[in-house]
Amino acid sequence: MAPLMLLSASGGSLLAKSLGLCSSFSSLARWTSAFPATKCFSTTSGGPPKRPLNGYMRFLNQQRPIVLRQNPAIQFVDITKKVTQQWRTLSPEQKRPFEEASAVERERFKVILKQYQAQLSPAQSIALAEERREKLAQRKAVRKKRELNRLGKPKRPRSAFNIYMTEHFEEARGITFPMKMKTLSEDWKNKTDFQKQVYMQLSEDDMVRYKNEIKAWEEQMVEIGREDLVRRKWLVRTRAAVTGDTGVKKRRTVTKKKTVAKKAVAKKAVAKKAVAKKGSKVVKKVVTVKSAGGKKA
Repeated sequence: MAPLMLLSASGGSLLAKSLGLCSSFSSLARWTSAFPATKCFSTTSGGPPKRPLNGYMRFLNQQRPIVLRQNPAIQFVDITKKVTQQWRTLSPEQKRPFEEASAVERERFKVILKQYQAQLSPAQSIALAEERREKLAQRKAVRKKRELNRLGKPKRPRSAFNIYMTEHFEEARGITFPMKMKTLSEDWKNKTDFQKQVYMQLSEDDMVRYKNEIKAWEEQMVEIGREDLVRRKWLVRTRAAVTGDTGVKKRRTVTKKKTVAKKAVAKKAVAKKAVAKKGSKVVKKVVTVKSAGGKKA
């Protein structure tokens, strides 16, 4: 518990003074009292224990209310940016109390997690592992979507119904979102092909827009070295165009035909060899019989 002892009233005040994060002794006392002594994770009802916070998150949680008191009109996002900037300016010695306290909680977390897992049945363990995989996949999808938005990937084209829904959503019957969607879907189904034609044309125009924008975007991704975000078929065609090689597909077909032809020739050679071997055995047998007959005479 040595790291936690560093956060006593006097030790915490000295630490805060060295960090230069508070303006008065009273704010120093409030800051040190806000630091959690031991508990940094909790368990949900029937669920696994939550992982402890790392040093940065502990620092963020304790500095957020201080920054908010000092700047009442500040936005939540700006609070995080301000505290993050403070964390980056800290020296390793100044970060050590937060990181050591986090290390102590991680050890406690490991013990509690083992106790929790020991109480689970095999079916519960499988269900928990599946839930963990789903959460990881969901987080990965969210991170990828944020990255694509940050890189400016064009939005996919809208369907005719989506365009119709956007234009008539406010005036649609119903109070809740599902009710409005239901009435819009019914109204769309009751429309004639002629009435839908204008939205079909808008959808086709949006498809043209998307194709042009995605082509330019993928070219930009190739330039900055992010070929992993580019469609594979498009990438093959782009490489062929850059190198002046327009016969990629044709060469693949020719190579495949040559491979098939080689296999057929090999099969014929094996069959011919087998026939020749069989024929040599027959000839040898006939010669043996003739030689035996001559001796008998």
